[in-house]
Amino acid sequence: MKHATRHLPAILLTIALCPFWGGCSLFPETRYRQRLHNPFPQLKRVAVLPFYNQSQSPTLDTEQVAEAYYAALQAVPGFEVLPVGVSKAQWHAYAMQFGEPTTGQQFQNLARFMNVEAVVVGSVTDYESYYPPRMAMTVHWYAANEGFHEIPPGYGLPWGTEAEEDIPSRIVQEAEFELARSQLATQSPTVAQQQPDGHQGPDSQATVQAGYMEGENIIGDVMLQDPLDGSIVTLDAESWTADGAMHESLPPNFPGPVDLIPDPPAPVRPVATPTHKPVLAQTRMYRGDDPYFTARLADYVETGDDARGMGWQGYLKRSDDFVRFCCHLHIAEMLESRGGADQSDLILRWPLSRY
Repeated sequence: MKHATRHLPAILLTIALCPFWGGCSLFPETRYRQRLHNPFPQLKRVAVLPFYNQSQSPTLDTEQVAEAYYAALQAVPGFEVLPVGVSKAQWHAYAMQFGEPTTGQQFQNLARFMNVEAVVVGSVTDYESYYPPRMAMTVHWYAANEGFHEIPPGYGLPWGTEAEEDIPSRIVQEAEFELARSQLATQSPTVAQQQPDGHQGPDSQATVQAGYMEGENIIGDVMLQDPLDGSIVTLDAESWTADGAMHESLPPNFPGPVDLIPDPPAPVRPVATPTHKPVLAQTRMYRGDDPYFTARLADYVETGDDARGMGWQGYLKRSDDFVRFCCHLHIAEMLESRGGADQSDLILRWPLSRY
């Protein structure tokens, strides 16, 4: 677990002193108490909408899921979450005036209508309460500000520093995968479209050349027109050859690892490029027989001092507790992969038989 190596001296000291403590015949149980914070100062005031039920379980209470997500998010320092009842009432008021929101732009309008900085739109895509319980969730956050773009996994983490080695491997893999997807999106071939006159459009980018030829180089600008949306991109043509090949060049705004590191403050505000995509998006499937899930659940329960005393196994038998932890873990993983994880607290506990 992240920062676990920093607690190693304390663990070794405990083991070394154990023989000098009367009745100490067992090693203490080691647990890590997770600590999170809001890494997005511009997304502080949030509204959670009632979740959609896209599973095969018609009895699933989606308002209960929204309440559990609300409680887990409100427990994270730095967030101010609108109660689900208030969010639901304002959602109905918006729907009465403008119709039920279904698109990204409409959810952004709803966020401004509710005077929040983001709305959370969630859906349960699979659910089973019997052992092993499982729950699949897809959650999108839409920012009221249309100039806020997607925050990818890995953004804001200490890349290129000594602390990079503390980034969990699952987060590194997720960040690399999403970066590769965004890079390949600029390299994927376009598909020809049917034109109004019945002719097929170009099956590749149409090149419009300006300037003149000098040897094998094109002097002047080269403009590329995307056949799908008609957009024009102007490139410096000095690096292009007569056959249209580029010499060690990349497309404009080609995603790179440096994009995961926040830019320093600028003297003036940037010009917004409106987008209607969610700023945060995450899909997860949780199962009660998954070792990673049960390990996280055990740390969550054993460091939370649950007075019922049934242990983490009891959470797998109680559907409401299982749903609450799934919402907590969904939020925790989303924040951990974007710089919202603090150093974990190491907790050592001895069995009662020691005393």
